[in-house]
Amino acid sequence: MSEVKKMDEKIPTRVLPGFMELLPAEQIVFDRIKNTIAEVYQRYGFAPLDTPVIERAEVLLAKAGGETEKQIYQFTKGDNELALRFDLTVPLARYVSEHVNDLVFPFRRSHIAKVYRGERSQKGRYREFYQADIDIIGDGSLSLMNDAEIPSVIYDVFSKLNIGAFVIRISNRKLIGGLLESLETGNMSVGVIQTIDKLEKIGQNEVHGILVELGVPDNTIREIFTFTDIKGTPEDVLNALRNLCIENELFQTGIKELEEVTHYLKVLGVPPDCYAIDLTIARGLDYYTGTVYETILREHSELGSICSGGRYDNLAEKYTKRKLPGVGISIGLTRLFSQLKDIGLIELGAATPTKALVVPLVADMAIPLEIATTLREAGIAAEVYFEDVKMKNKLAYANKLGIPFVILVGEDEIASGEFAVKNMETGEQVLLTKADIPAHIKSAIM
Repeated sequence: MSEVKKMDEKIPTRVLPGFMELLPAEQIVFDRIKNTIAEVYQRYGFAPLDTPVIERAEVLLAKAGGETEKQIYQFTKGDNELALRFDLTVPLARYVSEHVNDLVFPFRRSHIAKVYRGERSQKGRYREFYQADIDIIGDGSLSLMNDAEIPSVIYDVFSKLNIGAFVIRISNRKLIGGLLESLETGNMSVGVIQTIDKLEKIGQNEVHGILVELGVPDNTIREIFTFTDIKGTPEDVLNALRNLCIENELFQTGIKELEEVTHYLKVLGVPPDCYAIDLTIARGLDYYTGTVYETILREHSELGSICSGGRYDNLAEKYTKRKLPGVGISIGLTRLFSQLKDIGLIELGAATPTKALVVPLVADMAIPLEIATTLREAGIAAEVYFEDVKMKNKLAYANKLGIPFVILVGEDEIASGEFAVKNMETGEQVLLTKADIPAHIKSAIM
């Protein structure tokens, strides 16, 4: 008996913690956001790319470190040590190194795909999530104009998504690097930059305490805060930076690069209220070497950056001797969708792409199928309801899924050549020929 009972037990269907699974209405909105991002990326000439989810572990571990390395999913298959990709940048580095002689540089790629990290499961932190990346990779060198164009892409993406007012915050790592060189912080510089990057999250008092713990002298901390406290229009910030009179080559290069990037943002038509120079943006990773970006929603800054990135000197230094500088950004799409849903900025609609439901009231399905085919050929998503149930159940099906139109096909309609087309929102019903149905529906939904 116990064996029989055990065989009859059902397997729990809970999704693993840290993995997002959506209902159809949510998935439709998620895909619309993903497709909007992809369309903007391709409009700027970024070629879509996909790389294997599974890589050789040594490839991924070559560019990982610290907490990231601990989060990589690794396993052994036969004699092979394998791992799941934890971001899209390392696979890009491997891809470019492998195909360097086949690619045309500058190489512009977009990649929207899932990545995996064994993070501690908590709200807003996922173990499987989509990233939406673009990068421009140069061979030996890469024009600063690419740094100026990236915010234009960001502006177009978030304007099209229409999720609220946003600001693209821009800085340059050469500025803080040059400042710290001039202050002779030496080996403390990396820790200082990582700490400064936390200013917005933990505030100046907390940052001050951490810098003291690092052994940074009080006068140096004052100089750092004088730098990060500079605010205003891009022109105001640039003038204030010049007035600091820091005669450090790296610092001066940072000013020139920032000046050029912001100048061309005007040319590219990015509105002044959609970008700002923010010297607290340090991007704590050593990876970044020049222009850096973070984008926030003005009315929901508590969400943190919804799109980040910047310039780096050498994408593939672990895999090739060729110097491959680049600039890019990443949108954490799964996290962004989850956050927008939580604060009510995502409006769910129909739970199906179907715009017209053909409801047969006859046994012969020939005419209903013909009508559905006519609609699909006109670019209208359509389905036929084949189940033999009461009419109220058929209409309830359309209502529950949010299908806007129902087309009734009965003996009288077939005889007359005109079919009842019902608008499920208004209740209006009109008689139309098969040829006229697509235009009527298109005029209402397009």
